[in-house]
Amino acid sequence: MRRLRLRLPLTTRGRRRAVQALMAGCVLALAPATWMHTVADGRVRTVADVPTQDVAVVFGAGLWKGRPTPYLAHRLDAAAELYRAGKVKVVLVTGDNSRAEYDEPDAMRTYLTKRGVPDGRIVSDYAGFDTWDSCVRAKKIFGVDRAVLVTQGFHIRRALALCGAAGVESYGVGVAEPHDVTWYYGGTREMLAAGKAALDATLRPDPRFLGERERGVPEALASAG
Repeated sequence: MRRLRLRLPLTTRGRRRAVQALMAGCVLALAPATWMHTVADGRVRTVADVPTQDVAVVFGAGLWKGRPTPYLAHRLDAAAELYRAGKVKVVLVTGDNSRAEYDEPDAMRTYLTKRGVPDGRIVSDYAGFDTWDSCVRAKKIFGVDRAVLVTQGFHIRRALALCGAAGVESYGVGVAEPHDVTWYYGGTREMLAAGKAALDATLRPDPRFLGERERGVPEALASAG
């Protein structure tokens, strides 16, 4: 069996062009991540110092035996803390309910009510299948113009960049996590997801499901006075 060998250009000009091509590829690969960090600069806060907004948006992060995974639970803990501190009036939980036996928003609602957030102040988005879909639906379906986004620190900049592109002016609370296997996986995934995020922000596709405008958020805010 013949081995494939990488042949480098023999001439100085050829080697220079090869290096330039490699550098250009690196720049292109890093551009989406740079864009996300630039857009989110100054908008990542803590529960204590995030500006007060009417709505918090909590992104789904998976279920285990019908209950929130630890990462999702930590997001919901932060949202409950925001509510108790008077930083937000309503919590929009957005996640996957693509099949009957898997219902992120209802599990998120149950978790929040057990931690003191009134059921009437929680609004569910059952078609938040990814970050872009959740951001677009928050704007177009639920009428959210400004929000506090709640997710892990490695995801918050992508969420801020995409919600900004969708027309939702946002600040973000990046939930801290120990640097375990899940954290490293999430950070690596974010690097790969940056390219798709840049495309979504540029092309602005409709989410998988759009549907009719819903009154859940305005009605919850009205009940909050």
